[in-house]
Amino acid sequence: MSATHHLALYNFGLFKKPETDAGNDGFHLRNGPILRLVDSSPGLIARSGYDSEPGPASWGIQVFPRFYVEQGDGWSPSTLSVWSDLESVFAFSYFGLHAEALAHGREWFQKPQWPTYVLWWVKSEEKIIWADAVKRHEHLHDHAPSPYAFNFKNAYDASGNRCAVDHVKVKEIVAKS
Repeated sequence: MSATHHLALYNFGLFKKPETDAGNDGFHLRNGPILRLVDSSPGLIARSGYDSEPGPASWGIQVFPRFYVEQGDGWSPSTLSVWSDLESVFAFSYFGLHAEALAHGREWFQKPQWPTYVLWWVKSEEKIIWADAVKRHEHLHDHAPSPYAFNFKNAYDASGNRCAVDHVKVKEIVAKS
């Protein structure tokens, strides 16, 4: 954990069918509970909301990467959040209800030809917006992971050095959650 830096996370997916299709009901049933869980997750600093929904304020205008395909509903599932460290976001992502939802992802989402998420470090006082996240996401797709844009498998610390997820710390976080 770095007191001077926080870890930003952006993820993006495309439904196989339009958002209101009954095939997406499983996603919608889990979405609210997952957002409530993330809001109380250890290590979460903040998350962006969405202009059209109650909850946290949106961090700028929500935009999508070039991989977005309009299906008549004007949006696609994506999130933008800031975390204290790599292990906290890993624990939330791959354990509990969110992990269970990930296991069903193939039912709802197109097989991506792009990264499903991107991570990068920001200064603690730095404000990020959706457009920043999309830029990092596309950069990860176009280039190898780097301190500018990376994933869990090829992670970097806030100083720009290669690092790895501390799985012992992840288990401790999961045990406390």
